[in-house]
Amino acid sequence: MIGKSTASVIIRETCVAIWEVLHAAVMAQPHKEEWMKIADQFQQSCDFPNCVGAIDGKHIRIKKPIRSGSQYFNYKFFFSLVLFAVCDANYSFRYIDVGSYGSSSDFGQMLLNNTLDLPDNTTLPGTTSPAMPFVFVGDEAFALGEHLMRPYSSRGLSIARRVFNYRLTRARRVVECAFGILANKWRFLHTPIHLKLETAISAVKAACVLHNFVRERDGYNFEDSLSHSLESHLPSVVRGHRQGAAVRKLFTAYFMSPHGALPWQLEAI
Repeated sequence: MIGKSTASVIIRETCVAIWEVLHAAVMAQPHKEEWMKIADQFQQSCDFPNCVGAIDGKHIRIKKPIRSGSQYFNYKFFFSLVLFAVCDANYSFRYIDVGSYGSSSDFGQMLLNNTLDLPDNTTLPGTTSPAMPFVFVGDEAFALGEHLMRPYSSRGLSIARRVFNYRLTRARRVVECAFGILANKWRFLHTPIHLKLETAISAVKAACVLHNFVRERDGYNFEDSLSHSLESHLPSVVRGHRQGAAVRKLFTAYFMSPHGALPWQLEAI
C-alpha cells in the first residue's frame, strides 16, 4: 500500500508526462495543408465543404476546489471544469482547452485574430465563384462569424434554412461522438473527479491525448459514441457580425443548388 499523498503525486506527474510526450505527436496545431486534409474529410463523410472542425464544450464534474467559492459552480448546480474541444471528421481532437471557454480560450483568440493558419478562401465544389472561407461548425451557443457557422434560430424557418441547419448538424455531431468515445473509454469522466484542481485539469488533458493516440491505433466502437454523461456547456450567445451572416447565406444557397444539394435532405428535415 502507498500513501494518499504519494499516489496523488504519482497521478499528477504521470498525467503531466503523458500530455507533454503525446501532445505534439497526436494533437499538434494543424498547418494549411493539414487543414485542407481535414476539410476533405468533412466533405467526404459529412457533406459539408470548407469545414475544418466541429466545436463544442462539456462540463467535467469535479469536487469543489479549496477556497474557490462559487467560481466553478455552474448553472446546472454542480462544480465543474469546462472542456472545450475542436474535433475533425475522424473523431480526433485537434485542439482542447480545459478551464476556459469560447472567445476567452486561446483558440477563440486565434480565431478572432485570424492566426490559425487556415487555407486561403476557395470556391465550393462545382462552383466558380465566390471564394468561400474555411469554417468551424458549432451549435446555437456560439457566435456567428466569418470562420464560425452556427444554426439559424428555430422560429419560422424557410426550407432552405432548415436544410442548412440539417447539413450543419450532420457535420457538428462528430464532436458529440468524440466526447462519447472519450468518456466511455476513460470512465473516470463519468463521475466527479476527486483530485486537486490542477491534477484534475492534467488528468482531463491526458485523457484527450490518449483518446487521439488510441483512436489512431485502434479506431473506435460505434456504440461508444452513442451516449455519455458529460453535460453540455452553454456560454452566453453573442450576436454574429454581418460578414458571418453573409457567409452563412452563401452556404445556405449552395446547399439548395444542383451542385450542393443532397438527394435525401428535404426528407430529412
